[in-house]
Amino acid sequence: MRNLHAAVPCLDNLQRPLHDLRISVTDRCNLRCTYCMPCEVFGRGFVFLRHAELLSFEEIIRVARQCVALGVRKIRLSGGEPLLRHGIERLVEMLAELRTNDGKPVDLAMTSNGTLLAKKARALKDAGLTRLNISLDALDEAIFRRMSGDRVPPGAVLEGIAAAQEAGLTPVKVNAVVKRGVNESEILPLVRHFRNTGVIMRFIEYMDVGNTNGWRLDDVVTAREILARIDHEHPLVPIEPDAPNEVAERWAFQDGSGEIGVIASVSHAFCHTCSRLRLSTDGKLYTCLFATEGVDLRALLRTRSVPSSDETTLRQRIAATWHYRTDRYSQQRHEMTEALPGRIEMSYIGG
Repeated sequence: MRNLHAAVPCLDNLQRPLHDLRISVTDRCNLRCTYCMPCEVFGRGFVFLRHAELLSFEEIIRVARQCVALGVRKIRLSGGEPLLRHGIERLVEMLAELRTNDGKPVDLAMTSNGTLLAKKARALKDAGLTRLNISLDALDEAIFRRMSGDRVPPGAVLEGIAAAQEAGLTPVKVNAVVKRGVNESEILPLVRHFRNTGVIMRFIEYMDVGNTNGWRLDDVVTAREILARIDHEHPLVPIEPDAPNEVAERWAFQDGSGEIGVIASVSHAFCHTCSRLRLSTDGKLYTCLFATEGVDLRALLRTRSVPSSDETTLRQRIAATWHYRTDRYSQQRHEMTEALPGRIEMSYIGG
């Protein structure tokens, strides 16, 4: 086995480096999107995690610090809806103080549904947040409410996007999950709305995350279909990815009015470049969005025999978790979908 004490590189069993950490700060959300937290399952009687079960900010920082020492350069906060976590600005401030092995600040981002962002964007920017992804599946109110659980209008998300731009959290990326028969008619309206605004619109293939969204392959509108629809009205040219492990294909409008992205997680798997480690709300490490089990760090963090001043054991546990990683679910999807009934819900480990 390679030396698990080494700071970098930290490679998994398929020689993929650890570069990204996603942290779910809450399992709660104020929406009930059908592909993530359908209200039929996450209704009034659903029992969410108790506060004592959540990792504290200090515990999150301990894990994040060791991940950065092992090569992580990007950290993304998610949920649930991360803005529901009380004092989230303070966590952003604490994470923004971390430095990578070459002395640079970590790239600190957040994924949000945007409904609470109008009041939070400036504080998040001031705390050190650098980038923001906002979910918006439709502009048409009826379709949006059908997708999001009929709790808020799309105007609330648009207000959040405007606030993020005004605060300087740019370029804002807006994500739309496309489900056949539900919101594929919104592809072009979303493109038209955000062209020439500086916002990068991205379309995501409907994925089989978790066990509650009733996913079927027939519901997937592929990235190729999405691109063809857009290109017919607004000709596109490909752009080089931001990084070798970038999950989104980038396309620019030929007339220079901006760019879009597509995430082909079903039709064109990108497991071979995946560099993401995920920390769940209650302190488990997951090496794949489609995982069935995780490695418990909360118990280790709260063990009296492992003081916060001695992080060697924590770093070894994280490094070993990544080292033994063999996940490539999306590449094996067609033969494995029925065999993995225990996949973790997306609201638990972040999208």
